[in-house]
Amino acid sequence: MTTFAQILREHAQQRPALPALSFEGETWTFADLDALSSRSAQALLSEGVKAGHRVALLTKNRAEFYELLFACNKVGAILVGLNWRLAAAEIEAIVADAQPTVVFLGPDEQNLFNATSRATPGLKRVIVFGDDYTAWRSSNTDDPGHVGKADDVALLLYTSGTTGLPKGVMLTNQNMAFTRRLGETWGMGPDSVNLVAMPMFHVGGTGYGTSTMLRGGHTVLMREVNPVVAIDLIARYKVTHTFFVPAVVQSLLLTPGIEKADLSSLQLLMYGASPIGDVLLRQALDVLKCNFMQAYGMTETAGTVLDLPPQDHALEGPRSSLLKSCGRAYPWVELRIIDPTTQSDVKTGEVGEIWLKSGMVMKGYWNKPEATADAIMPGGWLRTGDAAYQDADGYVFMFDRFKDMIISGGENIYPAEVENAMNAHPAVKEVGVIGVPHPRWGETPMAVVVLREGHQADSAELIAFTRDRLAHYKCPTSVVMAHELPRNASGKLLKRELRKLYLNDSVKASA
Repeated sequence: MTTFAQILREHAQQRPALPALSFEGETWTFADLDALSSRSAQALLSEGVKAGHRVALLTKNRAEFYELLFACNKVGAILVGLNWRLAAAEIEAIVADAQPTVVFLGPDEQNLFNATSRATPGLKRVIVFGDDYTAWRSSNTDDPGHVGKADDVALLLYTSGTTGLPKGVMLTNQNMAFTRRLGETWGMGPDSVNLVAMPMFHVGGTGYGTSTMLRGGHTVLMREVNPVVAIDLIARYKVTHTFFVPAVVQSLLLTPGIEKADLSSLQLLMYGASPIGDVLLRQALDVLKCNFMQAYGMTETAGTVLDLPPQDHALEGPRSSLLKSCGRAYPWVELRIIDPTTQSDVKTGEVGEIWLKSGMVMKGYWNKPEATADAIMPGGWLRTGDAAYQDADGYVFMFDRFKDMIISGGENIYPAEVENAMNAHPAVKEVGVIGVPHPRWGETPMAVVVLREGHQADSAELIAFTRDRLAHYKCPTSVVMAHELPRNASGKLLKRELRKLYLNDSVKASA
């Protein structure tokens, strides 16, 4: 069985002196990464970490994330990526669910790890990156030699559910082994250089972010997205591959001096979360002069399961309509479009829910057997909750989101989570949240609020209240006051009616 640890061992033997990782001016070879991860693995063992134990990281991107990814795999521990964009209360809930044995913190993220989190049962050590981490590493460079099984969980990545409660997605060695196969499909190899800007707590970081490295190539890691830094790194390291959401592509194109930058090494720019649009694509092709590929995937599928390849990015002619598609499934992925009511296949061209079956589908949700049973159907089919239709050639076109999910700058936002937070305000009687167009982020949340009789609150107060309880990117950027919210006879909030009432005005406001 192929695992993260086994692949690193292989590369350390076959290409020890070749660059594996660069971060903020420093480069580590495969031999370096193998030795450092063994030192960290030995240190984890000294903390009592055993196979199946959780090890959590709360930090912006840094080189040690890769080191610990391999270290955990070398002892059979499960790496838990904590989202530093969340509020402290949200992180506390995730830590209580995962119950890690060791937690690693970035110097700037210590304030997010509160006293309650530090008191989590089973937590033996909290280590801060820097001098504390350097001193913690073992001097023993012997590889512990753990060889995991296909069904062993390697990663635990949390994604918000429609109820607002975090769910830990269990990704196994088998799930993540497909990352190497994806890298081959994307043309990655020992000569490739991959620029990684996606956060490592995200499947885009631990999935796409390891693709070139697992293929024996060079990974250049960014602490966080910064268009100016990205342009410099592409030129300095001769980057061949990268992944950005369309909003970041747009920011790149608006960066002063990009026309003079040396971007000639770029071969493939992958994007996801939303279609790129013909106007933005035309500009990007003119400036970046590389191939573009759209990716569709989710945490529950360990990353990308469909893609729209470069040859389907025609700006003119009959195939230009494919730009609205997220592509076709990979050969190792089965896809069905299902009527969610009857759970039978719909006809070609009819809208239904995407169901997927593959070795990439998660093992399930951590500590949530009922949620797992709701998501994974008999036969191993994953219900994605995404509405789409498929044409006769197998291309999938997203239609809407059954879960009413909002995608803002590549981040998933569930309205119910935002509504729950704002409903706690004493002046709020009821609230409905919808996604509205945003010129930079694609979408952004809008809250439609009904105030309690005799109470007052303005937009700024309600937004600030929500920001104290949720990550800022989840919070509404606008609030509309209403006398009532549209509901059906049973009292269910009608989101489609909210969109009819308020979407046109928001489009005009953002124009």
